[in-house]
Amino acid sequence: MKLGDDFFKKVEKKTNVDKDTILSLANKLQNGNMKDEKTLREVIDTLSKMTGKKVTKEQSDKIIAKIINDKVPNNVDKMF
Repeated sequence: MKLGDDFFKKVEKKTNVDKDTILSLANKLQNGNMKDEKTLREVIDTLSKMTGKKVTKEQSDKIIAKIINDKVPNNVDKMF
């Protein structure tokens, strides 16, 4: 599926996140080793900046530990 510039313009208008940032994050997720702490920290930092939500080191550590140890629930309802 190829996404056009119109799609990215709409997303940028709603989120203030530009096309290059979206594509960079997608590339990290697609090509990165999601068991690698450095990759995970980069993804968490990028998402934090994109959303404007601060993620503490303690929160990052917990997220990374859950991902590395396969403790992420398959069902989103179980996350909350």
